[in-house]
Amino acid sequence: MTQDEIIAMAKKAGAAIGKPTPTAPDIIFTQSLDIWLFAKLVAAHEQDRCCAIVYSQCDSDNVAQRTVDAIRGQQ
Repeated sequence: MTQDEIIAMAKKAGAAIGKPTPTAPDIIFTQSLDIWLFAKLVAAHEQDRCCAIVYSQCDSDNVAQRTVDAIRGQQ
């Protein structure tokens, strides 16, 4: 995940964004719910990424769909 993607998700979660340092963005969460929303956005992003990999690697759409359903907790 890129720094720009992290910053975009933090903004979407309502965080204040300060000046990024060379190693990390300066993300300030002002409410406890902001961090939970941010965590959900990050988890969804990673699930989507994993599902895309599954679809690109599986020979069978049926196997791919069952695997994706398991990743998303929709068994």
